[in-house]
Amino acid sequence: MNQLKLTHIALFTALVAVATMVISIPLPAVQGFINVGDSVILLVGLLFGPLVAGVAGGFGSALADLLLGYAHWAPWTLVIKGLEGVIIGYLASKPMIGLPLAAIWMVFGYFIAASFFYGIAPALTTIPGDLLQGFASVLIAWILYPQLRKRLKVK
Repeated sequence: MNQLKLTHIALFTALVAVATMVISIPLPAVQGFINVGDSVILLVGLLFGPLVAGVAGGFGSALADLLLGYAHWAPWTLVIKGLEGVIIGYLASKPMIGLPLAAIWMVFGYFIAASFFYGIAPALTTIPGDLLQGFASVLIAWILYPQLRKRLKVK
């Protein structure tokens, strides 16, 4: 792995963590929260591919969980958000497919995790908030991607 890729991973891990923590709306019923960190994960996947997005998405989001007091979610988040980054990174050439698919994975992943913590019925209550977060993140990424791509001169 080259130095530039390591720099991207470190930078975007921090950016995902900050984006996750800055706009965070608590969901007390499931001891979780809604955030915009997914927007960064999706953008990183589109711009820098599956490795950078997977590592930055997983570790940045898990770090935010730890720092915000949601440590019980951190291992799940590491996997869910890491795979979200990998999905969009691999499908970056097809953003109309990749963006919604990555968001749907995030919703499904957190439903599975919440089912383990609280049971299926309470886990169902997480779906609307996660869908809102996923939809908003897809929309933000869709809007910002063309401009960032031009300015960063990637792909």
